[in-house]
Amino acid sequence: MKKGVVDNRLYGGIEAGGTKFMCMIASSPNDVFASARFPTTVPEETLECSLAFFQDHSRKYPISALGIASFGPLDLDPESPTYGYITTTPKLQWSNTDITRKLKTGLNVPVVINTDVNAAALAEYIWGGEQKFDPLLYITIGTGIGGGCIVRGKPIHGLIHPEMGHLRIPQNREEDPFEGICPYHRNCFEGLASGPAMQARWGLPAEQLPDDHPAWDLEAFYIASALVNLILSFSPRRIVLGGGVMSQFSLFSKIRTRVKELLAGYLYPPAILDQLENIIIPAVLKDKSGVLGAIALAMCHFESFPCPD
Repeated sequence: MKKGVVDNRLYGGIEAGGTKFMCMIASSPNDVFASARFPTTVPEETLECSLAFFQDHSRKYPISALGIASFGPLDLDPESPTYGYITTTPKLQWSNTDITRKLKTGLNVPVVINTDVNAAALAEYIWGGEQKFDPLLYITIGTGIGGGCIVRGKPIHGLIHPEMGHLRIPQNREEDPFEGICPYHRNCFEGLASGPAMQARWGLPAEQLPDDHPAWDLEAFYIASALVNLILSFSPRRIVLGGGVMSQFSLFSKIRTRVKELLAGYLYPPAILDQLENIIIPAVLKDKSGVLGAIALAMCHFESFPCPD
């Protein structure tokens, strides 16, 4: 991995996840000065723990800016009165939470926020290899499912941010009568293929299912179905898959095979036909993609960090 910015600044990052928060002070993946993780509980308690981490290290490792890579949905419209809020999250205790105010007030530094998956995509784009691949998709498949997309060097936004975890994907109810667990859509991508969906369907956490369990072929089909939609929509040069479910490494070959079958020869570039192992890859930054993405967001606040225009 390449080193990041070369200057004297240190940056704070928070990966605000649905089950855990991870805090870090760093200037690149190779220069991490402090880190901590703790469970995601109620907003006041969890944000207080985050604030205390940076305050406790402020004398030795003062940060210039803080990046937050958060679960969502988020309000990312700077003109909105609820900018920086977590909005209609299925994690109901966190609905309509102003995740930035307490941290910005307590630390008195600039705070930049984006979705956890957009931030992870940015980290994988900047530090995931010697060559930058653009467009780049990052999809996490774990407690939830989400996706971020880097186009021309920046995470894309529109009316809101992308919500790739709630794509509608095909389901054969005869083969898989599972109703799905998404509280909004039941059998969307997240409702069918997230870690909690796998546990609800099979009665065991994904990490306890044996390699030859039929769960993995079904999981590969659902992931591949979503990826085909995203390939046709964004034409990415790289798709990075992270999250706890993807620690089952045999999934990658199953997914690539299924993607090729589902595309059915419609796309002809050799990279699609014969080199999907170079397009659909594991996260290079592994379980640090999210928190390093938060560091990258903080760095991008300063012109000295070479975030692309």
